[in-house]
Amino acid sequence: MTEPVVELREATITQEARAVLEGVSFELDKGEFAYLVGRTGSGKSSLLKTLYADLPLGAGSGAVAGFALGRLPQGKVPYLRRRLGIVFQDFQLLGDRTVADNLHFVLNATGWRGKAKRQQRVQEVLTQVGLSNVGNRLPHRLSGGEQQRVVIARALLNEPLVLLADEPTGNLDPEVATEIMELFREINHAGTAILMATHNFQLLDKYPHRVLTCRDGQLLDSAAR
Repeated sequence: MTEPVVELREATITQEARAVLEGVSFELDKGEFAYLVGRTGSGKSSLLKTLYADLPLGAGSGAVAGFALGRLPQGKVPYLRRRLGIVFQDFQLLGDRTVADNLHFVLNATGWRGKAKRQQRVQEVLTQVGLSNVGNRLPHRLSGGEQQRVVIARALLNEPLVLLADEPTGNLDPEVATEIMELFREINHAGTAILMATHNFQLLDKYPHRVLTCRDGQLLDSAAR
């Protein structure tokens, strides 16, 4: 048995000091794929933010990539995030820097030393997401789908154990959303666990996986026995 990359036990998920989910218990194993669904305001984003330590864990216990959330000192948060990949709906790319410089910024921030080593890693992840020739472009010169691929490349820089994706296809048309899902499938098959929040139930039908549903303050698990 492998140790789960995400584990919550009777956890309370809070937003602005208000409990949005209570009694949350689930595990995500290495290499597993799960969807996170629910209505707007049901707690999906708050749950993801708790997992990457942007929001504090309320009651209960939790661990992500070997880091205990309940007693995680603020100084250890960057180390946790180096084990994670985070994909946002709104890209959050630095508009005044090239694609390559956006990726170098992350490598510098997470302690990579050696220019040649950083350049090699940037080219590796851009190639992995099918964008080997866009390193010198500014983000606004790319399509929405290409920008999301850059965001995914950024998330892969530190070879994460788990990818947390918050509505990664929310701003994309259906054809491009399918392309992004195919990319996620490749990443998942290579061994990275993925927890993906989405409203797109067509993707759930086309790419069936375990589903975690936020509803009425609870987290319901399609895999529960």
